Amino acid sequence: MKRPLFLSLLLLFTCYQSFAQDFEFGKFTDQEIQMKKYDKDTSAHALVLNEFGKAYINTNDNLRLVFEHHVKVKIFDSQAFKSEGDVVITLHRDDSNTYETIRDVEAVTTYTDENGILRQSQLEQSKIFKTNENKYTDLAKFSMPNLRPGCIIEYRYTTESPFLFNFHTWEFQSDIPKIHSEYRADIPAVFQYNVSLRGALKLTNSHSELDRECFSYAGTRCDCSRLTYIMDNVPAFVEEEYMTAAKNFISAMYFELSEYINFNNGTKVKVTKEWHDVDQSLKSNEYFGSQIKRSGLMKDRIKDVIAGKTDELAKAQAIYEFIQKTMKWNQFYGKYSDDGIRKALDQHTGSIGDINLALIAALKAADLNTEAVLLSTREHGSVNRLFPVESDFNYVIAKVNIGDKSYLLDASDQLLAFGMLPLRCINDQGRVLSFEKESYWMDIVEPQKESKIASLNLILQPDGKLKGTFKQFSAGYAGYLKRKEIKKFNSIDEYVENLDEKFPKIKILKSEIQNVDSLNSTILESYEVEIDAYKNLDHAKLTLNPFVFGHTNENPFKLMDRSYPIDMGMPSISRFTVTVHMPGNFIVESGTKDLAIALPNKGGSLMTEFANDTESFTFSEALQFAKPVYSVAEYPYLKEFYNKIIQAESSEILFTKK
Repeated sequence: MKRPLFLSLLLLFTCYQSFAQDFEFGKFTDQEIQMKKYDKDTSAHALVLNEFGKAYINTNDNLRLVFEHHVKVKIFDSQAFKSEGDVVITLHRDDSNTYETIRDVEAVTTYTDENGILRQSQLEQSKIFKTNENKYTDLAKFSMPNLRPGCIIEYRYTTESPFLFNFHTWEFQSDIPKIHSEYRADIPAVFQYNVSLRGALKLTNSHSELDRECFSYAGTRCDCSRLTYIMDNVPAFVEEEYMTAAKNFISAMYFELSEYINFNNGTKVKVTKEWHDVDQSLKSNEYFGSQIKRSGLMKDRIKDVIAGKTDELAKAQAIYEFIQKTMKWNQFYGKYSDDGIRKALDQHTGSIGDINLALIAALKAADLNTEAVLLSTREHGSVNRLFPVESDFNYVIAKVNIGDKSYLLDASDQLLAFGMLPLRCINDQGRVLSFEKESYWMDIVEPQKESKIASLNLILQPDGKLKGTFKQFSAGYAGYLKRKEIKKFNSIDEYVENLDEKFPKIKILKSEIQNVDSLNSTILESYEVEIDAYKNLDHAKLTLNPFVFGHTNENPFKLMDRSYPIDMGMPSISRFTVTVHMPGNFIVESGTKDLAIALPNKGGSLMTEFANDTESFTFSEALQFAKPVYSVAEYPYLKEFYNKIIQAESSEILFTKK
């Protein structure tokens, strides 16, 4: 949910008396020390008592964006020691060895010792560590000293950044509640930012004032806009399954540079572009458009791959498989090629940009109608469609158009079938970049369902064992997930051995798994099994839970209310049937209850059925989630729907000797 508050910061603001102030470091009240819980959220393990942030642009030798952060947190119990006591500050860098720095780190823990005496432990500077996470990220880390239930931790630090394009975002919400969160942004009039509040919460207060001639650099003097934003009694943001990036929904202030004054000639430089400008920039970029145009490089490489193929779809599938098997993903995202696709092809490894730009170039070299699609992954966040922001996109895939059908392709995963996307890509819309026309938006959806069909056919033996066969068909995205599960092991035999160990009541006597490496085919698993179903030692009663290979036993939806959509990525359907044949001296004492439940708005259904006669009984379940995304209003129904699934799949069938 977004509520834009676009502010033109070059307008003259009404002056207010300044009220945005930091709080005194190391001070506390008796009430804060004695607090045992937070009345507004008694489940909270910790609470932000006060938080203040300030961002401004300094005018020393080089322009730097300075960010000061000060926070005081009450720790209620040990469950918050790691999440709140281990502090990690992210510092960004780029390819040109330009990077952010951190300084003035202070931290103190206030606690009551075993004798009831209040004490404070200061963080030693030698306990602050800086590590390199990857080529774009450094981490500054420290752990708060002497943590114990009931203590108060407090720390502050300052970072300096050369990256002025994105003024420091301020997140009001985090994983714990906050009593008070306040942010001040001092922005010189030579910089114009689009400012927006995102998320479901409203500001408690906001003020703006004019600070006269606060900025001076390279002979330019100007006023500053001093913006203050406050939120009180901020609830914790709790992440739950089936969601895209948390930053899409956390209440926060965002700043996007749209225009600035060139200090050399005084002219205005527009940063926020039209899509036409972005198109031209990408098409001419050495590591994007220029790589796609490398048809000469790719023609020789794909000559043998498409030899003898006259059908466009067959050509596209062969090229996709060639790139997929030739290049290994190095676990880096990116819409650009790092060092050019030739180097990535020669080294047989590369980033998402390397792999999929090579794929696009290869498809175009085969004269196939191919376009690039820019997108943002689920964990990266949603794309701002109001105005172009290149940094919103962190991924590129191919779109090949054959006849009246289009296929979205990502060759970075060697287990993805042609035309299938990984879940990380299923995130709202992407921007299609064509060399023949203007770019345009398209929905990014998974064309295949997650589909499973399983059956269990058992015969009760004279010794009380149940013997028979279990078969499962995994198609579409379920087939992809099954392949990933199997490929974690060195062999299929090792996978089956692990399966046998996971379910001790089941003995796998024989197994066969087909089509693991045929990515466009359905995976078939077939097992001969033996199950011990005795209820007690006299062998008179036997029980069977039909879901012998696992069932749903936990509801993923636990919140009282959820303020963001439920995004499953794709529809899913599963069907399961179990049939048990009994000798004449056994009867069914109790079966399962039949169910027929539907979600509103044709969102899905659950149906179970039980039937028995003198020689056998049958149980079946059909479960469907018909939509990839469910609204906030549908959350209570989904939550109760899962309760019914758990109830249905935990039921046991009891059969006894006559």
